[in-house]
Amino acid sequence: MSTSNHAPLIIDVLSDVVCPWCFIGKRRLETALELFKEKYPNEPTPLVRWSAFQLNPDLPLVGIERSQYLREKFGDRAPSVYERVSGVGQAVGIDFKFDQIKRQPNTLFAHSLIAQAQTPAEQAVLVEVLFKAYFLDAMDLTDKNVLTELAQLAGMSDQAIQEGLANSEAHQAVLEKEKAARELGINGVPFYILNSQFGVSGAQEPETLLEAMGQALKESESV
Repeated sequence: MSTSNHAPLIIDVLSDVVCPWCFIGKRRLETALELFKEKYPNEPTPLVRWSAFQLNPDLPLVGIERSQYLREKFGDRAPSVYERVSGVGQAVGIDFKFDQIKRQPNTLFAHSLIAQAQTPAEQAVLVEVLFKAYFLDAMDLTDKNVLTELAQLAGMSDQAIQEGLANSEAHQAVLEKEKAARELGINGVPFYILNSQFGVSGAQEPETLLEAMGQALKESESV
C-alpha cells in the first residue's frame, strides 16, 4: 500500500484551560489519534491546533474566589456536578483536585500565551501544562508570574511569553478569534473542527472522534 501524499488532517480544538471537560476531551482526542494511526497507517499524523474559547469571558482579569464562582453558577448543585466530572476524569487518568482550587481565573492571558506558541507541538505542551497546573495543582492562573513559569516549563521563549502576557494586540487577536467562533454558533467547549468542514461538539468518546476523522479524510480525498 502506498503512502498518502496529501496534507495531514487538521483538527482545530476550541477549548478553555479551566474547562474540566476540555481536559477530558484532550485525553480522549489523544486516544483517538492513536486509533487513527492504527486504522490509517499510511496517513500523515493529524495536525492539532488549539484555539481560545473562554467559558467566563466576563470575569475580571484578576478572577474571583472559586467559592463565589461555584455559588453563583451552580448554587447547591456544585458537588453533584463535579462528582460526575471527577468520575469521568478518573476513567481517562485525570485525578481532578476541584476542592483545592481557590481562584476562578479569567483565561485571556493563558489563551494569549497558547496563541504565541511557535508550533502545534509547543502549543500542545503548554495546554497540557496549564490543564495540570489548574486542575491538579490548583495554581492561580491569574498570576502572571505563575503563567510565566508555566510557559517556560513548556519551552516557550522569553519573547513569546512577553508577547502573550503584555501585548494588548495579542490579547485583542484572541478575543477576535473567540468572537468569530461564537458567531459561528459555537457556545460550548470542547469543540473540534476537522479540515474547517466538520464540527464535533463535546468531549466525545475516542471512537466518535475517530469516525469524524475518517469522514473528514473521505471528503478531502474527493476534492
